[in-house]
Amino acid sequence: MSVNRFTIAACLALAATSTFAQGCPDKNLMYWQAFPPGGESDISARHQQVVLKKKCPAIDTIIQYKAGAGGALMWSQMNQLPGDGLNVVGVNLPHIVFQPLEGEVQYKTADVTPVFWYHFTPDALVVPEASPHKTFQDFIAWAKVNPGKANLGGSGRNSANHASHERLNAAFGIKSTYVPYKGTGDMTLAVVANQIDGAVSYTAFAINNKGKVRALAVAMEKRHPLLPDVPTFRELGVDWVDGAYRGIGVPKGTPAAERKKLSDMWRGLNNEAEMKELAAKSGFELTNVGVEEMDGFMRDKVKLYTEGAQRLGLGKK
Repeated sequence: MSVNRFTIAACLALAATSTFAQGCPDKNLMYWQAFPPGGESDISARHQQVVLKKKCPAIDTIIQYKAGAGGALMWSQMNQLPGDGLNVVGVNLPHIVFQPLEGEVQYKTADVTPVFWYHFTPDALVVPEASPHKTFQDFIAWAKVNPGKANLGGSGRNSANHASHERLNAAFGIKSTYVPYKGTGDMTLAVVANQIDGAVSYTAFAINNKGKVRALAVAMEKRHPLLPDVPTFRELGVDWVDGAYRGIGVPKGTPAAERKKLSDMWRGLNNEAEMKELAAKSGFELTNVGVEEMDGFMRDKVKLYTEGAQRLGLGKK
C-alpha cells in the first residue's frame, strides 16, 4: 500500500502543531514593553504575536507599553506583576547591567529574571538620508574638525546605544554629543527629519528605515546581506563586533515550571520558518538562550558589560 507524500507532510505538520499546542498558555498573555511603539522591541513583539497566534489560536498576546527612563520604568516595576506565567516583560542587554551601575534606577540587575534571549541586533552608525556625509570617512573627518558639534541620537541613557556612542568617540578620536530618546521609535522621527546628525543604533534600524536613513558602518564580523555596501568597523580598523540582546523576563515570583514553559514556547517560536523570515527581513539575528543556559550566559554578560562600563566611563558622576 502506498502513502501519498502530501498526506505524510500534512500529518507531520499536524504533529508539530499539536506538540507546540501542548505548551500554549491556558489564558491570554500580557506582553509588557519597556519602550514606546515603533522600535526594535516593538517590532519583535509584533512578529512574535503573529506567529504565536497561529501556533496557539485559542489565546491572544496582548502587548502593553510602559515606557520611560530608557526601559528602567518597566524593569523597576516588573516584580509587581502577577507571577502567574501569563505576564512577560521585554528585557534588553546591556541595558539591565549598565543602568543599575549608574545608580539612578530603582532596580538591580539581579531583580530582573530573564527566561529567554531571542535575538541580537548589531550596532550601526546611521545618518539621515539628507546628510552631507556619504561615507563613514566623511563623517569622521567632519567630526574631527568640529569637536562637540555632532549630535548623535540613541535609545536611552546607559544603554547599548549609549555605550556604542562612547566607544565610537574613543575608537576614532572624535567628540560627539549623545542625545538620549525614550526609544528607537521616538528617535526615528528626529533622524528622518534631519533634526540630529545621526544615531548610534542597530542594523535593524537602518534596514527598517531604508530610503530615509543611510548606514555608514556596522559592528559585525561580515557585512550584512541587506546592507552590502556598508563596511564593518573591522574593515575600518577597529575590532568592534557588538550590539544588543532582546529577550523576555518574568516577575520573580513566577514558578520554575512556568519559566520553563515560557522559555520553551519562545524557543519554539524562533524555530518557526515564518519567524526566521520575519527576523531576517528586519535585520535581527536570532539567538536561543533559554532557562537551561541562562545562569552561565548572564554571569558572562554581567562580567563583560561591567568591565565595558568601567572602560567607557559609564556610571561615573
